[in-house]
Amino acid sequence: MESQHHNRSLNKVTKNPPQPPCTNPLCFFCSMNEQDLSLRRAKIAQCFKGMPLKDDQEHVLVLSRLWKIAMHQPDDLEFPSLGIFECMGKLVHRAVTDKPWLLRDQNIYIPYYAAHIIGSYTMNKSQLAEKAVKAGVVLPLVELLRGKISWVEQRVAVRALGHLASHERTFEAIAQYEEDIIELAMEIASTCVETIYREFIAVEDSKRLKYHSDLLTTGLGEVELENRKAEEWASQLQCWSLHVLNCFASKERSLHLICRKDFLKDLSGMWGGLANRTSPGGIGLIRTLCKSKVGRESVASVKEVIDSLCNISRSSDDWQFMGIDCLLMLLKDTDKRYKVIDTAALFLADLVELRSLNGRKKMGDSIAQTLLLDYHKVKFGDLRLKSEKAEKALRETWDLKVERRKKEKLMPEQELQERKQLAGVLKQEGNKKFWSGQIEKAVTKYTKALDLCPLKMRKERIVLHSNRAQCYLLLRNPEAAISDTTRALCVSRAGSPHKKSLWRRAQAYDMKGMAKESLMDCLIFINGSIKSEESKHLKIPYYAARMIHKQMNATWLFTTATSNSKHGFSEQKTKQVDMECTQGRIIDPKEVISSCGKDRRKMEKESFHRHYSI
Repeated sequence: MESQHHNRSLNKVTKNPPQPPCTNPLCFFCSMNEQDLSLRRAKIAQCFKGMPLKDDQEHVLVLSRLWKIAMHQPDDLEFPSLGIFECMGKLVHRAVTDKPWLLRDQNIYIPYYAAHIIGSYTMNKSQLAEKAVKAGVVLPLVELLRGKISWVEQRVAVRALGHLASHERTFEAIAQYEEDIIELAMEIASTCVETIYREFIAVEDSKRLKYHSDLLTTGLGEVELENRKAEEWASQLQCWSLHVLNCFASKERSLHLICRKDFLKDLSGMWGGLANRTSPGGIGLIRTLCKSKVGRESVASVKEVIDSLCNISRSSDDWQFMGIDCLLMLLKDTDKRYKVIDTAALFLADLVELRSLNGRKKMGDSIAQTLLLDYHKVKFGDLRLKSEKAEKALRETWDLKVERRKKEKLMPEQELQERKQLAGVLKQEGNKKFWSGQIEKAVTKYTKALDLCPLKMRKERIVLHSNRAQCYLLLRNPEAAISDTTRALCVSRAGSPHKKSLWRRAQAYDMKGMAKESLMDCLIFINGSIKSEESKHLKIPYYAARMIHKQMNATWLFTTATSNSKHGFSEQKTKQVDMECTQGRIIDPKEVISSCGKDRRKMEKESFHRHYSI
C-alpha cells in the first residue's frame, strides 16, 4: 500500500501500468504528501483520530513508518501535537482487549510498534512525556507489562514506562500503579532470560512465532541474526526493568518490595554480558539502594550481594567504581560497618594504591581512609573483628599507607637507593628460584623484596607483585594471585594497566570459576596487546583467544537458562548458538586464531614464555 503512494513517479520511468488513485480519504501516506502544511496537519490529525476505530490492513504499514520516524526524530513535536499518543494508547488498549482483532491480518505487530513509538517520543523531552500521560498511555502500557500478549511487547512497554518514570513531572502518573509496576518489573528482571530462552531460543526455528522472528530481524529471517538479537533483547528487557525499579528506589519508594532478600540475590547476578554495556545492570540498582538507610540494611544482610560487590570492586568491569562505592557507603554507616568489614577489608585492602577511577582521583586514599576509620580500636585491642584475616588486612593497610609512608618520607635518598638495589638483588634471586622450580622459595624472596622496595619505585613493585602472582598460580593459590595482580594493576599508570598482571589475574579468576571477571581481564589484555608497539604483527595471542572463547561460552546470557531448561538443545543447535554467541559478542574464535598467522603448535610454543615468564 505504501509503495502505491510513493512509487508513482517510478512507474512513469519504468513504463509500468500506473497505479489506481488512492480512494481512502484518511490515507496516512497521502496526508504526508500533502503540500499545503495546514491541510497536511489536519489530515494527519484525522488519521490518528480514526485509526483505532477502523479495521485496515494499512495500519501495520503506517505504524512501521511512524516507528522509523520516532526512532530517528524522537524530539520532533509535530506528531505528538497532532494526537499520536492518543492513537497509540487506544491501539494498545484494543490489542489487549480484543483478541479476534489482534489475530486478524497483521494486527499482531501493532501493539509492539505503538508502545515503541510512545517510548521513543517520551525518551528525552518532559513536555512530550506529559502529553503522553495526558493522552492516557500509562494504563495500556501497564497491561502490556502484565504479559497480556508476550515478552516482545513487555520489552517496549517497560522501556516506555521507564522513560515516563524518569521525568519528574510524569513520575507520579506512573506511581499511581506503583505496586503493580514494581512487582512486575522485579518478576520480569528475574525471569526474562529464562522466558526468552524457553519461548524463543529453545524452540525449533520453524516453530518460532513468525512475528517475533520478523520483529527481531526486521523481516530478514536469518536464524543467526535472530539468536543474536534475542540475546540483545533479553538483556535490554532486564536492564529496562531494572531502570524502572531504579526510578522508584532513587526516590526511596517501595524499598520494602525491592529489598526482598530473594530479589537482591538475583540482582547481584544480573550482569547482562556484553550485549548491553551501556547499562549498569543490577549493580546500578544496588548502588541506589545503598544510598538509603533501609537499602543499606537490606544489602548488608545478604552475603551473596556483599560477595558480588567485593568481586566487582576488584575486577576490570566497567562498573568497578560502583562496587567500590557500595562498599564504602556500607562501611561508612556505623550500624552496618561490622556486618561487612570482615569480607570487604580483604578485597579493598588490595585497592588502597588505586590512583584514579572513573575520573575520581586518589581513589585508593579514600578506600584506605574508610577502612581505617576506627583502626585505633583494633590496634589497641579495644575491638576485635570476627575474621583474623580482616584484622591482618587492616594492619597491612595501616603499615603501607601510614607508617611506611611516614618513614620513607624522612629517609635519606641514599638509603632509599640502597633499599631499591637490595630489592633488585632479591628479585633476581627470586627469579633464579622460580626457574629452578623452587616456587615457594621464590615467593619468600619476592616478599622480602616488596618489604624493602620504596613505595615510589612503582615499576619495580609492579614487577615484584606480578612475579609473586605467577608463583601463586603455579602453587594453585588463585586468591593470593588475584590479590597480587590487583595490587600491581593499582600501582600501574592509569589508562595503561600492566599486561602480564591482567593475563595472570584472568588465569586466577579462571581457576576460581569466575568466568565474567576472567573475561573482562582478557578483553582489556587483548586491547593492550593490539595497541602495543611490539605486537603490531601479532594481534591476539592464541592462548588469550582460547581463554576468551571459553569464558564467552560460560558467560553467555542463556547459559543458566540452558542448564535449567527441560527442553534443552540438540547437539547441533547447541553448537550453532555457541558460535553465534561468540560471533555476536566479540569475534569468531577461528578468526582470532588465524589472525595470529601461525601454526597452533608453533604459536603455543612461542607463547610459553609470554604465558609463564617472570
